[in-house]
Amino acid sequence: MSLLVPDSGLLFWMLISFGVVFFILAKFAFPMITKSVEERKTYVETSLNDAKAAKETLARVEDDTKALIAEANKEQGRVLNEAAEQREKIISAAKDEASAEARKTLEDAKAQIQREKDEAMLSVRREMASLSCDIAEKVLKEKLSDKDSQMALIDRMLEEVVSEGKWT
Repeated sequence: MSLLVPDSGLLFWMLISFGVVFFILAKFAFPMITKSVEERKTYVETSLNDAKAAKETLARVEDDTKALIAEANKEQGRVLNEAAEQREKIISAAKDEASAEARKTLEDAKAQIQREKDEAMLSVRREMASLSCDIAEKVLKEKLSDKDSQMALIDRMLEEVVSEGKWT
């Protein structure tokens, strides 16, 4: 017997053994292997589709994020502009209020100065009138020390009053 040339009986039994093993494999193993391969293929395809969907969702989220950031920046600019306008209005109002208060204070001070000036003038006039009366009294006492000069002065004053029309 030769190793390279098999015997016909051996060949027959080998073919039958191969057929039985092939039949068992075809009946039980191949469907399971095929099913596993198909499941794996489906899983891979599903995973790829999910990855594509996730990528698209991520792209949408990134776009939405960019849009939100742009909107937030725009809103921030608007809010900053409004704040600057409010600040300017408040500063302007404060300046106007300060100017009005300064004008009022100045007017009050001027009025106070005028009142004090008027009071001082009145006081000076009263003092001058009092001083004039004192001087006149002393002068008249000197000149009218005798009764004749007093009577002559009274007569002269009565004539002036009557001639001016103050006494009727």
